[in-house]
Amino acid sequence: MKIRLGHSPDADDAFMFWGLASGRVDTQGFDFEHVLRDIQTLNEWALEGRLETTAISLHAYPLIQDRYVLLPHGASMGAGYGPIVVAREPLALGDLAEIEIAVPGRMTTAFLVLRMAIGDFRYCEVPFDEILDQVKSGESDVGLIIHEGQLTYEDEGLVKVLDLGEWWLLETGLPLPLGANVARRDLGDKTLRRLSDVLQASIRAGLDNRGEAMAYAMEFSRGLEPHLADRFVGMYVNDLTCDYGEEGRRAVAELLQRAEAMGAYETPVVVEFVS
Repeated sequence: MKIRLGHSPDADDAFMFWGLASGRVDTQGFDFEHVLRDIQTLNEWALEGRLETTAISLHAYPLIQDRYVLLPHGASMGAGYGPIVVAREPLALGDLAEIEIAVPGRMTTAFLVLRMAIGDFRYCEVPFDEILDQVKSGESDVGLIIHEGQLTYEDEGLVKVLDLGEWWLLETGLPLPLGANVARRDLGDKTLRRLSDVLQASIRAGLDNRGEAMAYAMEFSRGLEPHLADRFVGMYVNDLTCDYGEEGRRAVAELLQRAEAMGAYETPVVVEFVS
């Protein structure tokens, strides 16, 4: 069976799927096609059910819960760290509600959590990898940074206004779930369980063969220095990625319950994982 596997062209996603790309993992008869797109595109495609399995922003899950089910692994969670609001000079949190913020997409979890932290705000959508330059040039005064920009914004002369992972930890005591992997329900329960086992094995293979997996991931690091790429991968591929566990599942439930309470979704949210 052919499975189109959607994920971002980032070092952490590449690390997770090194096991498949290298042939180290038994694919159990699945023929995987890696489809690399930015997370906003993958979110939009998930609304159409385009791919059999895909990475998404957790914020998008309730919008596609009729088509997709959460896999019990593959999560990107920040334990006290996460997307960062940056500016050219220090700002008070109260100032953010009055300034247009460059964001990487309305369906990203970063956008959702920023709304939770500061309330409604003015924004413009900008490709995630252009936000640092947009703030640095003065085209935008403030930007919401995801991916490796969380580690490089100071090198661009920018300052941190708010770390959403820190804010969430103080609010809830939980890690911040940002990204998730999902699979299409119409594959059927038996196929979903087999597919889940294969994808989890790929994550474990990367963690068990870190040097080789990192060498592959560096091809997707967008010029990051090796020590920063290694740090970035370590932030978002870890034991919680292999299995949400009780803490991870509580974090997902807490985030989506809060989002539902603030009116982010038109229908009730049902959190469901492949068993």
